Amino acid sequence: MLTVSDTARKELEAFFADKDKQTIRIFLAPGGCCGPRLALALDEARDGDEKLEDQGFAFCIARELLDQIKSVTIDLNHMGFTVEPEVPLPSSGGGCGTCGGCGSH
Repeated sequence: MLTVSDTARKELEAFFADKDKQTIRIFLAPGGCCGPRLALALDEARDGDEKLEDQGFAFCIARELLDQIKSVTIDLNHMGFTVEPEVPLPSSGGGCGTCGGCGSH
């Protein structure tokens, strides 16, 4: 259901090095030319969320969204965290892959 790469784990450890660990929400963010994308934010779990843990980090995601995407992989690239679903999100078309602005391909 959830995979956190070693590079993403190291970045999370560095982020929380001088503060208390908080729950990290995986959520559907509005997208630019590529349509919606998955993103991360600090947040508390709510009713209707699935709670997931990986390598000492707590994550939450709306059950409805998790049912749609099946699983998620969190990694890190030169632009920051990448949050990739197992089942791709619907694309709105546009210039995906050409503008380079949304960080997903």
